[in-house]
Order: sequence, then C-alpha cells, then structure tokens
Amino acid sequence: MQFEVVFRYLSKYTIIELIDMNNVFKALNDPTRREILELLRKKDMTAGEIVEKFRISGPSISHHLDLLKQAKLVIAEKEGQFIYYSLNTTVVDEIMTWLLQFKSKKK
Repeated sequence: MQFEVVFRYLSKYTIIELIDMNNVFKALNDPTRREILELLRKKDMTAGEIVEKFRISGPSISHHLDLLKQAKLVIAEKEGQFIYYSLNTTVVDEIMTWLLQFKSKKK
C-alpha cells in the first residue's frame, strides 16, 4: 500500500524534477564536460579513450566524468577490466523537455 502511494506521488514528476538540477547545470557549465558529452553522443567510450581526445590529465578527466555521473548525464558500466561511459539519453530528453517549456509563445 505505501509503495503505491509513493509511486503515484513520484509518477507526477519527470526524471529531471527528481534529480538535482544544480548538478545538471554545474556539469553543463564546463566546456570539457560538454565536449565529453559530444564524444559520448557518437559512441560509448572508456575513460582511456576519452583521455586520448584531450590535452589534460587522466585524473582531471576522471573528475569531469564523476561530475557528469552525479548529474546523471552519463552512465558507467563495467565490462571486464574496463568501464564504458555512455550518454544517458533519458535524462538528456528530460532536460530538453524541461527547457522547451520556456520557449516563448507565439503572439
């Protein structure tokens, strides 16, 4: 019974409303993180593959990936000894839906 009440309550909200919007905008504020998202839009990549695309250290890329994960913009999945990062398109769709509500109305 409690589960149904919680589910009905949560079903009124989109995913983007349930995550911390501050984390999303903090993640999107940095050009390196935006470039990482562009790379992941094309294909899933390991941290090592992502590092190869930049002129910054591995630990710096790890920090950027961590912030993107906290914002739920990327998903990390371990496959053997590698972690593959992918774009979380569900959250990206929710962000777009949320942003489009502010589009000016035609007069």
